[in-house]
Amino acid sequence: MSTKSQTSSPSEPKTFKVLPIMIALLLSGFIGMFSETALNIALNDLMQILHITTATAQWLTTAYLLTLGILVPVSGLLIQTFTTRQLFVTSLLFSIAGCLVAALSPTFSVLLIARILQAIGTALLLPLMFNTILIIFPAEKRGAAMGIIGLVIMFAPAVGPTIAGLVLQNLSWHWIFWISLPFLVLSLICGILFMQNVSKTTKPKIDLLSILLSSIGFGGVVFGFSKSGEGGEGWASLMVLLPVIVGLVSLILFSVRQLKMKQPMLNLRVFKYPMFVIGVIMVFLCMMTILSTMLILPLFLQKGLALSALTAGLVLLPGGIINGLLSPIMGSLFDKFGPKWLVIPGLVIVAAVLFFLSGITTTSTLVLIIVLHSCLMIGISMIMMPAQTNGLNQLPMDLYPDGTAIMSTLQQVAGAIGTAVAVSILSKGMDGYLSQSSMPESVNEMANAMAIGSQNSFFFAMIISVIGLILAFFIRRVHVEHGTAKAPMH
Repeated sequence: MSTKSQTSSPSEPKTFKVLPIMIALLLSGFIGMFSETALNIALNDLMQILHITTATAQWLTTAYLLTLGILVPVSGLLIQTFTTRQLFVTSLLFSIAGCLVAALSPTFSVLLIARILQAIGTALLLPLMFNTILIIFPAEKRGAAMGIIGLVIMFAPAVGPTIAGLVLQNLSWHWIFWISLPFLVLSLICGILFMQNVSKTTKPKIDLLSILLSSIGFGGVVFGFSKSGEGGEGWASLMVLLPVIVGLVSLILFSVRQLKMKQPMLNLRVFKYPMFVIGVIMVFLCMMTILSTMLILPLFLQKGLALSALTAGLVLLPGGIINGLLSPIMGSLFDKFGPKWLVIPGLVIVAAVLFFLSGITTTSTLVLIIVLHSCLMIGISMIMMPAQTNGLNQLPMDLYPDGTAIMSTLQQVAGAIGTAVAVSILSKGMDGYLSQSSMPESVNEMANAMAIGSQNSFFFAMIISVIGLILAFFIRRVHVEHGTAKAPMH
């Protein structure tokens, strides 16, 4: 990758120091993803230490995603209101505060607050990262740039569970966050020293009603689905249906308002670009599959196969490393061949792996699970970045902030829905098995129940991937004119 990238306009040339900007973005993105997956592997320990149920522990993920779902839609507005440096520094300050509170937290409630603070930081960082990449790289090099992001961001989930397992074996879970803290501080220093202002601040008018409708809309949908995972009355519960219905109505009102406004908070005209629409749906389905699978699999390894957190982390390590190493390769292949010949085979692999995972039992070997997980990660590396990059490439540059905001928002909503539905299916499967057992309290029966619940969750993820596969046949490569792709925002 070259260290400088020049975009030009008739009025003003602009040269970006690509390498320092990328280092600042990738270091902070890495730590954000590390703390997310490291905490997943610690959920089993946290349930025992803090005396909470699986559904309650899930809120450490759900609250994180709920916060992202509320804040990320506003990011397009924020990117146009504040400078790149201001947003980057603010995002790091929130992440550092969240990490520190989590490291010191004595109870589940305090840890939940810490996760929300971390999510605020991530909500500012994610769209900013993708928007910056779209500006500082020309269209013909974006696949490779997104691939490098994939390498770093996927290496974090790869090492996160393993490092967390080592921490939990020798220290308390608080040290997962103490380890992250110095790297976040380093990211902040790196950003202060090297981050450039890449996008133009147009200071659009802030429409409070749009922000309110967006927050109620996305927040309601995420909250409603999340409640479904808490057992009890399940999907028929008023606590599930009411937030979802209110959320959907708010989103409809929000959409109507955006289309009527001269200067919308989120420009929904991005949806008139067909490859962007397909890209959004593909990423949505892929995130549902990834996050539901990556929440259920560590729980199965620890509760179904009785592995330690460290061993579970080591089982997940090869797949994560393979995914990270393949991301830049897939990015380069995307630049050369386009998305179709990557996305379709990728979804075939993912669907096949999930089919086999839906048959795992307490007698399944670790070798089998390592191979299946590695193949799953190969498939995902072929889907995510190509679909996302191809979709964003079709947008004109003035719609980049809106496109990245929508793409990032729906990723979080998809993650929340996917994890909530997966946990709900897991819980229902376990309860159904144990209700017919003569010894529901025995360790073996609890392990068998976890296996049955996990099988059902993986089958759900397989159905989602098959829907994605059908859609993939409609994807087409976007050809961006050289001059247009390089046009600056100012």
